[in-house]
Amino acid sequence: MNVCSLLRAVLVGVALLAGLLPVASAQPQPARTFTNPLRDEGPDPWVTQHGGFYYYTNTTGKNITLWKTKALSEVRTAPATVVWTPPATGPNSTQLWAPELHFLDGKWYLYYTATDRANPGDQSRYVFVLENSSPDPTTGTWTDRGKVNTRYPGLDGSVFEQGGQRYFLYSAYVGPQSVLAIAPMQTPWALSAGQEVVIAQPTLAWEKGGGRQILEGPEFLRGQQGQLFVVYSASACWDDKYCLGMLTAQKGSDPLKPSSWIKAATPVFQFSAPQSVWGTGHNCFTKSPDGRQDWIVYHAKSAADGKCEDRSSRMQQFTWNSNGTPNFGTPVPLTQRLPKPSGE
Repeated sequence: MNVCSLLRAVLVGVALLAGLLPVASAQPQPARTFTNPLRDEGPDPWVTQHGGFYYYTNTTGKNITLWKTKALSEVRTAPATVVWTPPATGPNSTQLWAPELHFLDGKWYLYYTATDRANPGDQSRYVFVLENSSPDPTTGTWTDRGKVNTRYPGLDGSVFEQGGQRYFLYSAYVGPQSVLAIAPMQTPWALSAGQEVVIAQPTLAWEKGGGRQILEGPEFLRGQQGQLFVVYSASACWDDKYCLGMLTAQKGSDPLKPSSWIKAATPVFQFSAPQSVWGTGHNCFTKSPDGRQDWIVYHAKSAADGKCEDRSSRMQQFTWNSNGTPNFGTPVPLTQRLPKPSGE
């Protein structure tokens, strides 16, 4: 070893001892990719972002459970909190479906579908709401605000705001099966009387799969050019071609006018046999932690078995077309590694 090499080795050794140079860590680096599913049993997933956290929920059938995490791609390892269990009897005592968590007027509200254990079925199925004033919805006390005063029995209630007015969307049992209805809200638990209107009915072949005529799971999405979109699930949940359709209202349209809403002629997100993804539906939308990316969260199954079972929750990024409409792409297989949301 020459003098220069010896001197360099001595200097490096001194720097390491002084902590001036990094030492290779034996700790594994965080993974920058993930694979679906978010949860193996995850029908009707819903996600809310608030205060730097994601709050996730899905249908369990027997209670309402929330998962809290800073990284949605890691929700399967997040702690679970059962926040509400139904009463033994009464109108909301069984078949708890499609919970949605919303932060409105400084409080938390959980909208969920339920029916009466003593008289279960579609004609006694309604959307109910719970209220919690705690800053963290996984803590505090949930107060039962009762049944939302919809005109019809139905399911899958959701809430959005537009032009300073809050609206309630749900799937109403009208005619052969279910339609989409909207009404302005007077409070987070009550609709303005007499203003509910039906904005879409199952008229297309892909909305009548599984021997039923169903539009359900309506979710609001704001377009990039001022449009309003309602993305909904079509056909029976056991139909392997269960898919997402979309209604569009142009900028400045009145959401309470049925004529404002134009239905897409084909599904905007649907099954993919090559990817082994079936029954894509009942979605919600969220942002990456840094707000730069848009993500769709949905449920699907891996077998074309004609069953409304084994539905896992999944997510993937979506983009926007030049006309301001969403481009959801094709559902990815469970084997495909995806980049984590930006900011995780």
